[in-house]
Amino acid sequence: HVGGEKARVGDQIIVSGTIADHGMTILTQREGLTFDSGIKSDSAPLNHMVQSMFSVSKNIHVLRDPTRGGVGTTLNEIAAQSSLGIKIYEDRIPVKKEVAGICELLGFDPLYVANEGKLLAFVPPSEVEAVLSAIQKDPAGKDACVIGEATDTRPGRVIMVTRIGGERIIDMQTGEQLPRIC
Repeated sequence: HVGGEKARVGDQIIVSGTIADHGMTILTQREGLTFDSGIKSDSAPLNHMVQSMFSVSKNIHVLRDPTRGGVGTTLNEIAAQSSLGIKIYEDRIPVKKEVAGICELLGFDPLYVANEGKLLAFVPPSEVEAVLSAIQKDPAGKDACVIGEATDTRPGRVIMVTRIGGERIIDMQTGEQLPRIC
């Protein structure tokens, strides 16, 4: 069992690739917005990636797909379920330049945009390199990276350390940033 309540202090948080690709692709297609961006949905099967992860580690504590509500909402759900704090780092969160530009232009926060074919994993520090390597060997995981860690400070909260060293509270998404897309 790999639910949110299984997160442990010190767990490293891995995202399996760039975020917000799917939501921004669907939005631009649906609304007929013609950006010459070349962005594509990140829809991909994750079963082989997950198998590879468990072949190198039996200690993956949390495994979630950040679909509805994106990475921000999913991390808040895990923080609430585990009663731990979560710290993420803005400069580590992988967002394609084109996706970041469209989000900025249209007023969306990539942390709350839907993903397909992505996962979040909470892994003990001693096993993070092996799990990260297993994910990166999968074509859908080539951009995987560690974006933060679970902490014992600020239980139930997600805090992002900004590029300039400040802190931003990442709240649970209220309402819908995008209408349901799938």
